[in-house]
Amino acid sequence: MPYHEQNGTRVWQRRTRSESLTRWFGWLLSVAVFVYCWQQISAATTWFFVTDAPRIAGDIWDRATPPKWEYFAQLGRPIWDTLNIATLGTIIALFLAVPTAFMAARNTTPSTVFVRPIALLIIVSTRSINSLIWALLLIAIIGPGVFAGVVAIAIRSIGFCAKLLYEAIEEINEVQVEAITATGASRWQVMVYGIVPQILPAFAGIAVFRWDINIRESTVLGLVGAGGIGLQLSASLNVLAWPQVSLILIVILFAVVISEWVSAKVRGAII
Repeated sequence: MPYHEQNGTRVWQRRTRSESLTRWFGWLLSVAVFVYCWQQISAATTWFFVTDAPRIAGDIWDRATPPKWEYFAQLGRPIWDTLNIATLGTIIALFLAVPTAFMAARNTTPSTVFVRPIALLIIVSTRSINSLIWALLLIAIIGPGVFAGVVAIAIRSIGFCAKLLYEAIEEINEVQVEAITATGASRWQVMVYGIVPQILPAFAGIAVFRWDINIRESTVLGLVGAGGIGLQLSASLNVLAWPQVSLILIVILFAVVISEWVSAKVRGAII
């Protein structure tokens, strides 16, 4: 602990003079960067619209209330499509994520030199691009519709599921694996009886968690033409049908709350 002399008495201090100067210089640099960034943002912002935002928000609120409740009859199929997009996309992603995870884990990959880097590349590339961007690309390739949304959700989910799963594989108890290997079991038998039982709880939790996330993401894919309730939201926004927009937002909120409740119950049962 550093100290300095004051009136002949040693006074303890938390940091040395050089450490304090370095700390203050860091704060000064941070403030300077913040001021510079704020100036850049201010120069590119039309502040009239920002200051007028409360009035605009109040006007939209008046137009959007009360919701157009009779429009609910037309939202049954879109919300069903949204659930299908999330569910099918999650299932497809899990089928592809499992082998990818086993190839990425150090203790199960066939080759740490060739196979593992490819698996890690798949994980990183699918996680780094948002599902909306995947949907835009797929709509240009296979056309608009629910199928493009399913594939977009699936691709986006592969990296997420595979990353968490391969980390779970690398953290297994090797004693069980060694015990099964000592019996003369083959590589596949070791995997089935020594590794899979240990990662099943993690796999189930990852699957439910990702499905919960995909419910949220699939609600907005329709904004770019990938089907689901987002398509109805986009159509209502385009014609400024604010009572319909408010009802759609309520339905989306209700669907997300239900999926969160189901996800929490399932995870609680697993854990």
